[in-house]
Amino acid sequence: MNTPTKLTIVRIILTLFILILLLFPFYSIGIEFPKIMVHGLYLEIEYIIAGVLFIIASLTDFLDGYLARKNNQVTDLGKMLDAIADKLLVNPILVVLAVQGFIPSWIPVVIIFRDTVVDAIKMEAGRKGKVQAAVFSGKLKTASMMVGLVLTFFYNLPFEYIGIRVSDFLLYFATIMSVLSMIEYYQINKDLILPEKATK
Repeated sequence: MNTPTKLTIVRIILTLFILILLLFPFYSIGIEFPKIMVHGLYLEIEYIIAGVLFIIASLTDFLDGYLARKNNQVTDLGKMLDAIADKLLVNPILVVLAVQGFIPSWIPVVIIFRDTVVDAIKMEAGRKGKVQAAVFSGKLKTASMMVGLVLTFFYNLPFEYIGIRVSDFLLYFATIMSVLSMIEYYQINKDLILPEKATK
């Protein structure tokens, strides 16, 4: 197993730790996470820890791809695990944050629907021998989503003190970009997806 694949597995493990922090009822086993006050704003420490882990996991996403391309270590196993890790890092966390009231519930619905459609398009394109590269709107979606989630974990600091919801703006922007990228993927591959017209 090469280094990029190991980094991908680390990302999956970090994601599991984040979800445990967000979901496990630690109070039931006698563990109480302290709350800290920063300039009049109460912060729950488990979300700060989850935010730090999320940043590390996001960095491994960049690093494993960079090392795989640089050292010519791109493998089928690595590509499969990377795709799984990417979905695990974002989608379950979006669902949890929506359930806990940090973000609107329609955001994970749109993102998960988009990912399902795009994955289906990529699979069909791959089945017909076409490798679909990431589109620019998809890259914008990923970047803004990652930064938006980091700010959400950190209670939109420091922007919260000046009343600007940068975290919400980035997540809304990412959701819009996700829809646009889905349309773009479809437009690029529609000749492969639509059934051929019957010849007379």
